[in-house]
This record gives sequence, C-alpha cells and structure tokens, in this order.
Amino acid sequence: MNRKRILLGVVLLVVFGAVCYLYGGHSAPKGQPPLVRFSSGDVTPLKTAFNASASSTRVLVMLSPT
Repeated sequence: MNRKRILLGVVLLVVFGAVCYLYGGHSAPKGQPPLVRFSSGDVTPLKTAFNASASSTRVLVMLSPT
C-alpha cells in the first residue's frame, strides 16, 4: 500500500512538471535578452552573442536529451 502511494505521488509530480513545462510558457525575465534556440548547423548567433559580452561573466550550458 505504501509503495503504491509513493508511485502515485511520483507519477503525479512528473505529470505536473510536464504540464508546467509544456504550457507554462518559455520567456525570459524583463531586462534579459529573449530566449534563443540554436541549431547544430549554425552556431554563428551563439558565437556572436558570446563574444559581444567579453567584459562580463559568461556561462554556456549545453543540455542533451541522451
């Protein structure tokens, strides 16, 4: 009985997270440049944006689904 409740809680949490991710919107806070999705074929916009802010701290995060 206890395992079933834990499993149900985990499933509900995953479903809630997926709904928030898909329908919650993807926008940047005010004062921050808008979010950009890059493709692996053209990294010129990424290079330009990265080099444009040479005087500030820069962080590059790459996420992969695999």
